[in-house]
Amino acid sequence: QAPIQATCEDMSCKTGFPEDVHSAVVSRSVHGGQPLLNVRFRSCDGNKKIHFGSSEPKDFRVDEDGVVYAERSFQLSAEPTEFVVSAQDKETREEWQMRVKLTPETAFGEASEKDQKKIEDIVFPWQHYKHSSPLKRQKRDWVIPPINLPENSRGPFPQELVRIRSDRDKSLSLRYSVTGPGADQPPTGIFIINPISGQLSVTKPLDREQIASFHLRAHAVDVNGNQVENPIDIVINVIDMNDNRPEFLHQVWNGTVPEGSKPGTYVMTVTAIDADDPNAQNGMLRYRILSQAPSSPSPNMFTINNETGDIITVAAGLDREKVQQYTLIIQATDMEGNPTYGLSNTATAVITVTDVNDNPPEFTAMTFYGEVPENRVDVIVANLTVTDKDQPHTPAWNAMYRMTGGDPTGRFTILTDPNSNDGLVTVVKPIDFETNRMFVLTVAAENQVPLAKGIQHPPQSTATVSITVIDVNESPYFVPNPKLVRQEEGLLAGSMLTTFTAQDPDRYMQQTSLRYSKLSDPANWLKIDPVNGQITTTAVLDRESIYVQNNMYNATFLASDNGIPPMSGTGTLQIYLLDINDNAPQVNPKEATTCETLQPNAINITAIDPDIDPNAGPFAFELPDTPASIKRNWTIVRISGDHAQLSLRIRFLEAGIYDVPIVITDSGNPHASSTSVLKVKVCQCDINGDCTDVDRIVGAGLGTGAIIAILLCIIILLILVLMFVVWMKRRDKERQAKQLLIDPEDDVRDNILKYDEEGGGEEDQDYDLSQLQQPDTVEPDAIKPVGIRRLDERPIHAEPQYPVRSAAPHPGDIGDFINEGLKAADNDPTAPPYDSLLVFDYEGSGSTAGSLSSLNSSSSGGEQDYDYLNDWGPRFKKLADMYGGGDD
Repeated sequence: QAPIQATCEDMSCKTGFPEDVHSAVVSRSVHGGQPLLNVRFRSCDGNKKIHFGSSEPKDFRVDEDGVVYAERSFQLSAEPTEFVVSAQDKETREEWQMRVKLTPETAFGEASEKDQKKIEDIVFPWQHYKHSSPLKRQKRDWVIPPINLPENSRGPFPQELVRIRSDRDKSLSLRYSVTGPGADQPPTGIFIINPISGQLSVTKPLDREQIASFHLRAHAVDVNGNQVENPIDIVINVIDMNDNRPEFLHQVWNGTVPEGSKPGTYVMTVTAIDADDPNAQNGMLRYRILSQAPSSPSPNMFTINNETGDIITVAAGLDREKVQQYTLIIQATDMEGNPTYGLSNTATAVITVTDVNDNPPEFTAMTFYGEVPENRVDVIVANLTVTDKDQPHTPAWNAMYRMTGGDPTGRFTILTDPNSNDGLVTVVKPIDFETNRMFVLTVAAENQVPLAKGIQHPPQSTATVSITVIDVNESPYFVPNPKLVRQEEGLLAGSMLTTFTAQDPDRYMQQTSLRYSKLSDPANWLKIDPVNGQITTTAVLDRESIYVQNNMYNATFLASDNGIPPMSGTGTLQIYLLDINDNAPQVNPKEATTCETLQPNAINITAIDPDIDPNAGPFAFELPDTPASIKRNWTIVRISGDHAQLSLRIRFLEAGIYDVPIVITDSGNPHASSTSVLKVKVCQCDINGDCTDVDRIVGAGLGTGAIIAILLCIIILLILVLMFVVWMKRRDKERQAKQLLIDPEDDVRDNILKYDEEGGGEEDQDYDLSQLQQPDTVEPDAIKPVGIRRLDERPIHAEPQYPVRSAAPHPGDIGDFINEGLKAADNDPTAPPYDSLLVFDYEGSGSTAGSLSSLNSSSSGGEQDYDYLNDWGPRFKKLADMYGGGDD
């Protein structure tokens, strides 16, 4: 605590310090710039300018407002520290002095018992001055030194701190109060004041890590609430206690250091924090290394800066191939590392030794061997293996191979296998056995990064590669290829054109001569001798052929040897055909139209010649002398080298189609000419020269296409007629076959009773014997009385058609009728069981249908053969078993 007293009397005033000795209690740790106390100085004349000084300027300074500050950070000794504060009038040089006594706090931050009991007052400051009027007071602001209160105080509580009072409390009844955080603002209730006595107290222990200082304002009012004094500010600083351990930002710290690093190489920085005051010893940390694992090659490979936490190397010998990782236990201690009073904590630092290229690649053998067939490319001929002790798959381990000799033409390259680090010797250019039978390459291996300083490549980083070339059968080749021959067109068949031969590059193989054959000859003009390669013509060479492009004809030939395996090569013969005047010019177009009058009647024609210059244009156009009507009716005029104009010579020519012969002659040497017929249609024209004839003049005959179309139409028509006749005949047959079928209403099948039904006599059965009458006399079902139809009768609905018997059938047709009806019933898949036979053992008396005995044969029942019933189908199988089964 730093209690401060400031008093001022009403009537008398004495300039100077109010006391000779001023005592204050401060914390043991003093920091530079920390306000310690406020000295009290009375100035009866408000116009005096006072300058304050200190007898220990290196440790303390006094500002113009009387606040004493520490100039530097230091620790107070157990004994009180004393120094002198002086005040000097700047005008009169008059000087006053006061001795200041600073007493450090005890271990728990408590003052001595004497100072504890001495609670000094803080008086609201004021001063007075004279005028012609009565005495008046003038308030001024004082800087009250902060009150230092240690955290975690043990009490008892409430603990008195200071008493606030006003010198007017002698004449007035005053009330005191404090405001601000910690009093009437959150956190409320920490500081309280006795409103009568002005005693300020703290009610609970304070925690600097939560709130480091409190800023309160003291008020003095009368009983009516009127402000008597201006509020004064009170600052309460919470003095730090060492109640927090250091905490590392990370429990495990990771760092790297290259192998082979020199002593003093920076590795990493570890950092710990302390919640205590960092400007006091409680928050001042010191670092040290407790242990190192492993301890090779030295137990002290690293050291740490005890203030900053920087870890550096202190010994040489870091080798990743021996020790890849170190683990350090780091300790941080507060109280500037004091092992007795300081609090400590530990963390782990993991230092990885990174690889550097301190091991060059070394070949596993001094010489490697390989072989390759000639003319092969992209073939791996040898694998070069190396060893490297550096970390795999790093630039210090990855090998690069280069050839230092033995391959001046660049036929080989060496690629690196990324997985095995092997060198793959690969052929990139074809090798000719007849030129080079063996290669001896010199190869050096290096890493992607240079070797560390001071490391040299050993002899094992260089090797030789011996590559043998294997002879293989190679393809023959034509010389030259392609071969160009210039020849006039029109060369007759059987003429010798040229000789086209090939060479065999295999000089060291025993094989017979080459054989020649034709591979491609689009126009089939050539043949080649299989032995000597002589080419002769088989047809006339024609430059105007469709197989000739830009006067050039191409043919391909094949040369084959008899090696193992047989090989062949191709060659192209290019024949440049020179043009001769072998084509006469022709007129274009072949047809034209003109008017029957003289104007307008011009026809533009063009001469076409397959030949080229100089055997083509300019052309000469003329009309023949015969017949005479040509020159009499027509005239022709050349308008350019390739074009002419034909027109009427007479005023009028009757409409029709005229054949006008035109003689065209080219400029070749000798000349070639031809007579081309131009078919000219003469018609009536309008003023614009367009034909107005309705009927077109066409040729008298029909073309081949029209005749073929007519014949096809006739054949199709005949086929359609024949198909119609066949269909009609088949329809008549089907109609005749259906004559035997009867109408469903006239079908008597449902009138036959089931033969396994036994009745009680004629009187017990209600039979409708009218159904046995002739079909034409039977009543329709529609007029039959209700209730007469039997339950086993066929229902009335559309049924498949059965044979119909005529009204007066021939007696010989009865068997056919029955057979046809049986066959229709057997083939009817939808027939219900209503066609079962009824009992026929009683015919009734007076039957209109007559006797059925006529159906029996002349023989007796025992002599009758019923086996034929088996042929009537499955419906008569039971009847056949009953009557045709023998005696049983």
